[in-house]
Amino acid sequence: MDDRHILWLALNLALWDSQKLLHDVQTRFPRPEDALSAASGELRALGCDEERIRRLRPPLSLDAAHKEFDRLKKKGYSLLTFEDGEYPLFLREIFDPPCVLYCRGRVEALRGPAVALVGTRKPTPYGKAVAERLAEDLASRGIVIVSGLALGIDACAHGGALKGGRTVAVLGSGLDVMYPRHNRRLADAISGNGAVVSEFPLGTEPLAYNFPRRNRIIAGLSQAVVVVEAAEQSGSLITAQLALDEGREIAAVPGNITSGVSRGTHQLLRLGAKLVESWVDVAEELSPELRDEVMARGAGATGRLPLPTADEAGVLDRLRADEVTNVDALVEATGRPVTEVLTLLLSLEVKGLVAAGPGANFRRRM
Repeated sequence: MDDRHILWLALNLALWDSQKLLHDVQTRFPRPEDALSAASGELRALGCDEERIRRLRPPLSLDAAHKEFDRLKKKGYSLLTFEDGEYPLFLREIFDPPCVLYCRGRVEALRGPAVALVGTRKPTPYGKAVAERLAEDLASRGIVIVSGLALGIDACAHGGALKGGRTVAVLGSGLDVMYPRHNRRLADAISGNGAVVSEFPLGTEPLAYNFPRRNRIIAGLSQAVVVVEAAEQSGSLITAQLALDEGREIAAVPGNITSGVSRGTHQLLRLGAKLVESWVDVAEELSPELRDEVMARGAGATGRLPLPTADEAGVLDRLRADEVTNVDALVEATGRPVTEVLTLLLSLEVKGLVAAGPGANFRRRM
């Protein structure tokens, strides 16, 4: 099997810098060895320049592939090619699937039923809370959460999913070039139970034009794409459009009408995206078989947060999702002793209705 991997790697290394050209060559020559040995005239007709033709020719292409293969093995990475049985089924069906996927972590995570959660890099506290809760609720019911490891909503989605199950991060750089660096520990945690993947050769920097390509993989791996918060001009909307082009379901979480990061999601809702208030709304958009399975795992649950008691509601009503409130302010607002307020806050936190922050600050989760 390694020989087949070398051939696919050789093709990817020669043409990875042109997504269209790689797609056209792969379409014309379904077997990589045929592309490597194709006549120069055929390759020129497909758009290959002399440099790319040179890179395709053995032994140069095969030598480069062997070196790349040795490097990824030393790093403990796996490689999936388009002809591997483990290649993700949903990704295989898109218009231009990557011919190779570098994988760090558990390859089997790519075969699970998946939903993408994406959004802005600068979310509100409300957006963070929603992304974490949705991801955790879906992951705990067997859904793999797919996102792009970016700051903001992506990181919240991965973090929430890790509390309940598995998640997959798709990079816009080589697997050994962690971007953003701030999420290095998160990537380590993801690879422990899920997977971090990329179609880009090792050492590829996170260049701007890599990310639309990354987004098509996020959409391609998923049965549905949920946008939590997004501005009007947002990469998350590109992901949603790519998913729509591939016949996937699109859903969006409504937000504050005065918030700029809600404009993109509200635009999607106006265009007919499913409105999401809980994991149930997402599950309803999945295929009938998967929907029934997910719903069964959530049997007895409404998908909404548990109701607070009357005393708890008196505290909860004074908290907001988009800003934190100090416990001293809650004591003053409710007229209750501090020990009683703290007891009620603990109960609300256990129910998942409240999130605690540093400095005795609290906010509503959703």
